[in-house]
Amino acid sequence: MKEPKSTMTSFTHYHAAVLLVVAVVTCYWNSLQCGFVFDDMSAIKDNHDLHPTTPIYNLFLNDFWGTPMHMEKSHKSYRPLCVLTFRLNYLLHELEPMGYHLVNMCLHAVVCVMYMSVCSMFASLGTSFLAALMFAVHPIHTEAVTGVVGRAELLSSIFFLAAFRCYTCSCRTKTPTGWSYLLYTVILTSAATLCKEQGITVIGVCCVYDVFIAQRKTIQDLLFTAYSLVSGKSGLPAWLKSSIARTLLLVVSTACLMLARVKVMGAQLPVFTRFDNPASVSTTPTRQLTFNYLLSINAWLLLFPSELCCDWTMGTVPLVETFSDPRNLCTLAFWVTMAKLAFGALTRDGKRAKATIMALSLMVLPFLPASNLFFPVGFVVAERILYIPSMGFCLLVAMGTSLLAKQRNLKFVTYAAVFSLLVFHSAKTISRNFDWESEYSLFQSALKVNTKNAKLWNNVGHALENQDRHAEALDYFLRAAGVQPDDIGAHMNVGRAYKNLERFQESEEAYRRAMALMPSVIPGKKYATRVAPSHLSVYVNLANLIREDDGRLMEADSLYRQAISMRPDFTQAYINRGEVLMRLNRSKEAQQSYETALQLDSDNPDIHYNLGIVLLEQGERTKALKCLSRALQLDPHHKQSLFNSAVMMQESGDPALRPEAYRRLHEVLEQEPQNEKVYFNLGMLSMDDKNFSAADLWFRQSIQLKPDFRSALFNLALMLSQIRRDLEALPYLDQLLTHFPHHSKGLILKGDILMNKVKDVDGAKKCFEKILETEPKNVQANHNLCVVYFEQGDLYRAEKCLAQAHELAPEEEYITNHWNIIRGKIQQAEMARRKQQQLQREQQEMEQQQQQLQQEKEQQKEQQLQREMEQQKKEQQQQKMEQEQQVQREKEQQAEMARRKQQQLQREQQEMEQQQQQLQQEKEQQKEQQLQREMEQQKKEQQQQKMEQEQQVQREKAQQMKEQQQQVEQQQMEQQKEQLTKKEQQQKEQP
Repeated sequence: MKEPKSTMTSFTHYHAAVLLVVAVVTCYWNSLQCGFVFDDMSAIKDNHDLHPTTPIYNLFLNDFWGTPMHMEKSHKSYRPLCVLTFRLNYLLHELEPMGYHLVNMCLHAVVCVMYMSVCSMFASLGTSFLAALMFAVHPIHTEAVTGVVGRAELLSSIFFLAAFRCYTCSCRTKTPTGWSYLLYTVILTSAATLCKEQGITVIGVCCVYDVFIAQRKTIQDLLFTAYSLVSGKSGLPAWLKSSIARTLLLVVSTACLMLARVKVMGAQLPVFTRFDNPASVSTTPTRQLTFNYLLSINAWLLLFPSELCCDWTMGTVPLVETFSDPRNLCTLAFWVTMAKLAFGALTRDGKRAKATIMALSLMVLPFLPASNLFFPVGFVVAERILYIPSMGFCLLVAMGTSLLAKQRNLKFVTYAAVFSLLVFHSAKTISRNFDWESEYSLFQSALKVNTKNAKLWNNVGHALENQDRHAEALDYFLRAAGVQPDDIGAHMNVGRAYKNLERFQESEEAYRRAMALMPSVIPGKKYATRVAPSHLSVYVNLANLIREDDGRLMEADSLYRQAISMRPDFTQAYINRGEVLMRLNRSKEAQQSYETALQLDSDNPDIHYNLGIVLLEQGERTKALKCLSRALQLDPHHKQSLFNSAVMMQESGDPALRPEAYRRLHEVLEQEPQNEKVYFNLGMLSMDDKNFSAADLWFRQSIQLKPDFRSALFNLALMLSQIRRDLEALPYLDQLLTHFPHHSKGLILKGDILMNKVKDVDGAKKCFEKILETEPKNVQANHNLCVVYFEQGDLYRAEKCLAQAHELAPEEEYITNHWNIIRGKIQQAEMARRKQQQLQREQQEMEQQQQQLQQEKEQQKEQQLQREMEQQKKEQQQQKMEQEQQVQREKEQQAEMARRKQQQLQREQQEMEQQQQQLQQEKEQQKEQQLQREMEQQKKEQQQQKMEQEQQVQREKAQQMKEQQQQVEQQQMEQQKEQLTKKEQQQKEQP
């Protein structure tokens, strides 16, 4: 008997804590490989409050998801301290999931050690260690530990247990109330509440501890004291005075916390739908029967956590509609068990009874706000809510195990059962962590448990969508609509899937089915209170679909206006309407739409960006640049603003802005190293700086990423031509013309190089003729073809060609000048021909005279004739040389004028192409952002009801406690009266 005692003595709290940490690491090591899933997306990836550029005070103005608390779409989940820890994670490693999961695992280990310390106040070290070990490995905690947003439960539990320990210290101090520890309790309770609203329930646990543990009272003692007070037989006992003082401070602090919470919420409640909690909108007795049955489901999850599910909403738990439903037996068994445990603990005295009381208080009180008994919440069952209640459950199981182990015939069986239970729970926890590895694996595991929840089918579809597996996603969305035909969100998902598959007619039909399910407008009743805000996006989605048809832009605008009329603060509707108004060339109205959106959401960088684009279209480049700069102040990594502002700086031609343009383009390059447009614009900046070697490198990298990048190919060839590397430009022009055979500027540039550098006149002629095949009125091509005719010596054809070019562009002086030159050349040639004919006639006359003279001076005439002929030849040669020199000068002038005109046309064409590319890129990016916001908004709104409902339960709880206290005081007064009456009767009976 001494050996086991020695062994147990050597097992200290330190050893137990180490073993607990080892158990936590063993069970949750594989959670470090999990990514962000489910609510993590909204709380971590899409939450701007985590970014270092966001002011710290925003954390105390926004909800858990980063939405301002005063906004109607806010979920009203106020947990700034938890968000602050996320922000610290982001500061260290940004969006690397492992760091977030590592912190959660460490926090869970801390909770386990603190929980064991609390249990040791009511039970032995062995029992406390067993309870903490069960708590550490219980599979029900995977949602709170492996899910990153579960950190709210972990942090709240730490402060919860710390506040409780401080309160126990205040009860043991020599002073009547222990004010310093009470102050710590209030501070820690506030911290627990700022991590998660459930933390405020520690006040109730402290009150239970004060009365039943610190004062060692039973329910009989409380009834007797109440009777004495009511009957007036005695005054307030000393223990009751100190308890009342401590309790009063806690109640006042709780009231202050609740008032502050209401003020932060803006006195608004979150909006939930019947799909989140179907029983909440059911009639009596269905609502009461279902909510009571849910208690037994939560108890079963603690007892046997074999089938776990991340989402228990919608049709997961069918409604209990009648008293004859067999599931009511489960409800009855639950209440009988709880009543028996409570009665046995409250009516007995002893350490075991006190431990049972604390176990029940830990299990019941923290669960009450989410129990649906006092007010409906935004979910049916949530495994993470059982994190603190499971502490009481594990303590009860550990106490029962210790009792069984004391019986010799059951000792071995008990130890074997406990060991098997711990192994099973550990294996289940490790296996469950793998389910949380990705959204697809998580929701697929949930479907194995429950196939009646349309939300799960939708979520699997979303996960497949994120992998671009749209056909498979459509199957799941259709299943969701089949499981819940009146689910608006499911039909919206079907419509989006059809759109992704380019089945636009079916997509429109799905959206219209979703619109048909929308509740009708009731005069005098706010529409947003009867429908989830995300469901109103069906109007926006349908409008986004039909606006692809330019003939239906007015219909799309009508849908946007309808959505705005139902919800005047529908920011996304204003944003999308602005885009349609721009396409309708109503830029002023588009500007007003974006300005209205900014009044609703002034910190939205996308709105500032869109407004900047509108102002740019209106020619307000300075104001547009300011809007883009404001967008970058709100989001320094906003890609569209970075890129387009840099392009605007480059196009401004201001050398002072080029360094900043370089910086912004390089930042975009860090985010998108495969974006060929960034390399292209860096090349344009380098060209402006006359840094042709750098421009050459940027253009080549752009072409390497996109071999058919038209602007990059042409501008690189143009730059090489300008720096007299014409032969190097030809391969890029050939590559350009391979992808774009009728690229007029490329053909003109290639023709000029062939004609002026390569001297391939025929090749140049083919280039210019190819342009005229598709653009017969292309002035530059017509003119250059005329030059080709001139080079070939066909002056009459060249003159006719220039006449046609002059008709196309009579205002072009260079064409008129060249035409005049050619006509002058033709006149000179005609005059030379006529002079030649005159000389021939004179020669014939001289020959006739020579024949008449015959013999006279025959030799002299012949010599004279030879001299005259030689002189004529010299004159003709001299005249021909002068003509050739004149033609050469005219050719050089024509080539110079053609080159200048060509450069001017190329710059204009380049500017037009850049503007078109910018507009196209903006449209595509806005569409992607729209899809992401719809997903974000749908996820954010799922927890919007928690705050207001928890407030209601606290008020009802406080009222209930007050009524109970009054009843107890009344009973005490009645007992005192009876005692006084008995004493008076005894005194009268005595002689």
